[in-house]
Amino acid sequence: MVLKMSEKKMIYPGEIMLDTEGKRIQAHGAGMIYENGTYYWYGENKEFTTGKDEIWTWGIRFYSSKDLVNWKDEGLVIQPDIEDKGSSLHPSKHVDRPHILYNKKTQKYVCWVKLSEEDGYFLIMTSENLLGPYKMEKDHFHPFDTSVGDFDLWQDENGNGYLYFEHDHAGVISTGLTEDFLDVQGEHLDMFTGLKPPYTREGCTHFVYKEKHYLFTSGMIGYIPNPSEIAVSDTPLGPYEVLGNPHRDDSSSASFNSQISYVFHDPEREDLYLVMADRWVPEYVVTKAKYESLERVITFQYNSEIHPTEADYKVAMDAPFLGNANTSIADYVWLPLNLDGEYPTIEWKEEWRPYMEEEIVEYLAK
Repeated sequence: MVLKMSEKKMIYPGEIMLDTEGKRIQAHGAGMIYENGTYYWYGENKEFTTGKDEIWTWGIRFYSSKDLVNWKDEGLVIQPDIEDKGSSLHPSKHVDRPHILYNKKTQKYVCWVKLSEEDGYFLIMTSENLLGPYKMEKDHFHPFDTSVGDFDLWQDENGNGYLYFEHDHAGVISTGLTEDFLDVQGEHLDMFTGLKPPYTREGCTHFVYKEKHYLFTSGMIGYIPNPSEIAVSDTPLGPYEVLGNPHRDDSSSASFNSQISYVFHDPEREDLYLVMADRWVPEYVVTKAKYESLERVITFQYNSEIHPTEADYKVAMDAPFLGNANTSIADYVWLPLNLDGEYPTIEWKEEWRPYMEEEIVEYLAK
């Protein structure tokens, strides 16, 4: 039986998420903002990304909710530029992972987007309203003259902005933002260097718990899920010390077959940290054995002491590539952060409820 959207009270990680009109939600590589009693979830609109043509992302779509479970489509707030093929917002451009901060000094929402072209760069836009329209402020931006990859933005209690991004397939840079959030400051730290795929770190996601700064990162194998790591620091910029794999009891070695895009700390619930992850290619399920085969094939490219088998190469040939993957059917793996252990971890749940019913009634009455 399909429940009406108004009847939904639970989150089912890895299952198809539908909006209040019964349509598949399209907001990948996501972020979230809480404002005036409403949650706003935004991300890449992949509804036309079938892997059969050049379409990568069809704009940035927003959704709103009162309970983190039932989501209303607010539309394409950042539209694709279908007329100008040279535009950074053309559907053929690799528009990824939008992140938004509100700047109290300029009273503007600042949106950074990564374009994972051959020479990756940032696109920066601003708006006086969260739901747009957004104005282009900076295009083809390369902080510290680097090629950029997956990233995250974070803002402290004093309104200072920070940027964490993978660069040149060689490391992760942490740095502060200028007062208007449109540029980077000079001071920065280059971390997790000296690694090669699949161990190169990407998928940077920052959060704070008990005055400690944490970074989630994934390995680098395109859309193929792989082991995550969690690192900790006493300061926003680091250095960060790797603590281990945050996915507790994950028999797949593949982060529950997902890649983390954002950690949302609910301002209404001190103990609720929502780990938002994408399952980019649901039909391609990674097992521990499959990951180890891929690991050997990739590592062999720079380590001749590794000897992949014929079976390993068969696994690699069957894997989805970035250009041909059908991500229009990508799903979401949303799980609460477990805060009981030595450091924050993520445990699998078939279903879970972010709020009790009486809490929802109380919030709606505010």
